[in-house]
Amino acid sequence: MASPASDIPPSSFFCSSPSLAHYLHSLSQTPHRLRKRVFATWTPDQELNQVRLRSGADMKRKLRWYDLTALGVSGMLGAGVFVTTGRVAHSVSGPSVFISYLIAAVSALLSSLCYAEFAVQVPVAGGAFSYLRVTFAGEFVGYFAGANILMEYVLSNAAVARSFTNYLCGAVGQRDPNQWRVELTGLTGGDGPIMLDFPAVALILLLTLCLCHSTKESSILNMIMTVFHVLLFGFIIVAGFCNGSAKNLVEPGGLAPFGAKGIFDGAAIVYFSYIGYDSVSTMAEEIQDPSRTLPISIVGSMVIVSAVYCLMALSLCIMVPYDRILPDTSFAAAFEKIGWKWASNLVAAGASLGIVGSLLVAMLGQARYLCVIGRARLVPSWLARVHPSTGTPLNATLFLGVCTAMIAVFTELDVIFEMISLSTLLVFYLVANALIYRRHVISAAAGRPLHALLFLFLLSSGSLGFSVSWKFSLLWCLALFGGFVIAVIAFFHCSLHPVTTAATDGTWTVPLMPWPAAVSIFMSVFLMTMLKALSFQRFAVWTCLITLFYVLYGVHSTYEAEEMESVIVGPNMGAPPANPSLNNTKVEIVQVIYNP
Repeated sequence: MASPASDIPPSSFFCSSPSLAHYLHSLSQTPHRLRKRVFATWTPDQELNQVRLRSGADMKRKLRWYDLTALGVSGMLGAGVFVTTGRVAHSVSGPSVFISYLIAAVSALLSSLCYAEFAVQVPVAGGAFSYLRVTFAGEFVGYFAGANILMEYVLSNAAVARSFTNYLCGAVGQRDPNQWRVELTGLTGGDGPIMLDFPAVALILLLTLCLCHSTKESSILNMIMTVFHVLLFGFIIVAGFCNGSAKNLVEPGGLAPFGAKGIFDGAAIVYFSYIGYDSVSTMAEEIQDPSRTLPISIVGSMVIVSAVYCLMALSLCIMVPYDRILPDTSFAAAFEKIGWKWASNLVAAGASLGIVGSLLVAMLGQARYLCVIGRARLVPSWLARVHPSTGTPLNATLFLGVCTAMIAVFTELDVIFEMISLSTLLVFYLVANALIYRRHVISAAAGRPLHALLFLFLLSSGSLGFSVSWKFSLLWCLALFGGFVIAVIAFFHCSLHPVTTAATDGTWTVPLMPWPAAVSIFMSVFLMTMLKALSFQRFAVWTCLITLFYVLYGVHSTYEAEEMESVIVGPNMGAPPANPSLNNTKVEIVQVIYNP
């Protein structure tokens, strides 16, 4: 029988004075609880069954492969091509921005392969959060990744929503993008007065209500928008190549006016454009035949988007010299410069629609991340509830929608671009590490964890050494660390290949392991070092905040949730019960505890 103190749900710490007293007592046990929970892991079976029960109702499996592929394409195209291309071409990479997109695409494609294998093996809505929890990383690293993904989603959605206002003004012939914004008198930001963006807020709240209603209907709406703006992209590419001039690629300043450094700096920034594909993995609980659908949709959407990005960036720089590109409305302004005013309005309208599609997918993903983090009790459990009639994470969707709308009122793009790219690259770096460990240790017939951990340490160290050498132009160090990284990967591949086992049940796995995941690690580290120091400073502040939240709330909530569950249902809940007739009883008990 559990003690009275342990019967207090973790989510009610601050509700009453007895709970507050219990919480203060819990704080005194923080060191013990940290030791027990920080590296705690779950099995895929527990993640798929035991943890998922905590949402009360299941999400509805209504999506097919084409729904998911369209979600992936729309989630990336709308934000990236219209938000980042002009800024990077004008100030960072010049006409070689298409090369920056290509480099970022290779890194993102390798990361997407890692996501795809995890999504097939652990088809739950938690994305990177769940993938890290079922490997060596444990609870805190999973929470750290989940918190960063949420930060990335909320901030990028707020920033992208403000770009929607820019393009919407262009679609109706309004030259001043601030015409529909309200200046906040008496307060100024880094580049001038703070402008309140109420159209962006209205868009976010409208999409939030749509997502609360139905995932399938939201997917149909997204499919219509995706078809429309893919046709629009085709028009822009063809028109750009037909009406532009190749000399704009080399005048003024040549193809790479900012040098190789500008190309790689640009690649680190435009990585922001690829963050939408991980939203596809968060739909794993709402699709039919996950083992087949997820790899096709994740990798397929990434390949399509990468090709479109490179062609769009190239067409923009062919139409307009890089130093005359307008960062905020680059494509619409480019058509206006060549005398196609009607096309400028059409592109602005299409960009607005593309941004709506991108926001729709990103908001789908962010709610499901928060729902699964709520299942783990790292945030209040009411955020994990799935509405029984709509089959959507209603509370998480509403909460994040309101947060995003509040930030979109005043947030400027330049403030957060690089910080978003940094958090994204770091999470993808962690997922690639986790895949190597899972494949060569957890799923291997005779895994050697110390051997794998040493390999990951040497690989990351060599990648960091190469990246720092590149930053300071130390050519001899580049050759040294580059050769070291290749040798380490080759040695690890040869030494563990005999004991590595692929999936025996016919499910999809990443080919040629560990090379794709290892190269993904290398490129993630390399691109992270290309970002400015200010991004790391802001990221450090965010890291301190989420760590403090974990120490003050998360570790105590999860500790008590797991202790309570182990007392009431026993340590083997994740396994099939000895007496099948008791299965419903166990589920009912858990529902009473976690979903009062």
